[in-house]
Amino acid sequence: MAKRITGTGINRRTLLQGTAVTAGALMAPNIVIAQEKPKELIVRAWGGAWGEALKSGVADGFTAETGIPVRLDFTEDNEIKPKIWAAVDQGRVPPIHVNWDTTTNATISARRDVCVDLSDLPNLKGLLPIAKPTGLEGWPLVNTYSYVYVCAYRPEAFPEGAPTTWKVLLDEKFKKRSALYDDGIGFNPIAVIAGGGTLKDIPDNMEPGWEFYRKLKANEPLLGEDPDFTSWFQNGEIDIACTISVNARAARESGIEVEWTVPEEGCKVDTDGLWIPRGLPENEEYWAKQLVNYALSKDAQEKWCGALGLPPVYPGLPVPADLQGDPAYPTTPEDYAKLVSIPSPILVDNQPIWFAKFNEIFQG
Repeated sequence: MAKRITGTGINRRTLLQGTAVTAGALMAPNIVIAQEKPKELIVRAWGGAWGEALKSGVADGFTAETGIPVRLDFTEDNEIKPKIWAAVDQGRVPPIHVNWDTTTNATISARRDVCVDLSDLPNLKGLLPIAKPTGLEGWPLVNTYSYVYVCAYRPEAFPEGAPTTWKVLLDEKFKKRSALYDDGIGFNPIAVIAGGGTLKDIPDNMEPGWEFYRKLKANEPLLGEDPDFTSWFQNGEIDIACTISVNARAARESGIEVEWTVPEEGCKVDTDGLWIPRGLPENEEYWAKQLVNYALSKDAQEKWCGALGLPPVYPGLPVPADLQGDPAYPTTPEDYAKLVSIPSPILVDNQPIWFAKFNEIFQG
């Protein structure tokens, strides 16, 4: 449910005749399978640096190997979910071929049994354990990388060094100068700890977090989605934010003075994944699987995750030079132990409640 960008949907496509390719990264290496190629494959995606990374790391390479164009559909993830569900329930063809989704959102769809089984993808073999979804049977989705909701900040606003605690958000000097996602995603569990609670309080006692938010509301933080954070930093509108490291890195790469850290309360670590909706024509499902399989290949993982600056699920890939030793780029069990991980089933069952409470406090 990461809030990244909104957009408009795309209508269904017509098909063109085609033949399969022979490519080691795809499902059937060294075997030519006659399958009608679709005119294009549509992948629901996030915009900004996210969509650019998917295009350069996955879509362009897949198109080069298969000749099938990949179109990115920037419909917001929560907006497209009911459209997919309705199509599956009514026996209609879904509006996209592949959904690039948060693991939590994907798990909700998997529980509803609207996802194609991916267990026959060859490139699943040898991936890191984090690629396997938890609390589900089989492979209705595959996690593609992990990411951290960091404490991003402008060094100019912190001359004494990086902030060591999230409680700094309550400082009056950051009134209207801080930012969170517009439903609190990535920060709701952290708010509990910053408010004096512990991990053991989650999810049964979230009150310390809600009290922290009530205090924070007086500072009028900006609330937005991924592209907003980059532009806010670029325009000098904020000094500190809870945002995914990708956004802070994108701002820094554009020449903006932005750094990030993991405060003493920790930062939430999560995963995104890919899944395919049921109900596609047989040939379209086949090529959608080819695309997901390609996204799990060594070359695609290195390019895609390298562009995002996120730890891939393909093992042994090099860490980008600017992220060596970064606590927000976990590569070992010890690294992950320093972060806050909430099991997907808990998120699935509780995030809607947390989002509603966040909105009640900040927008009620």
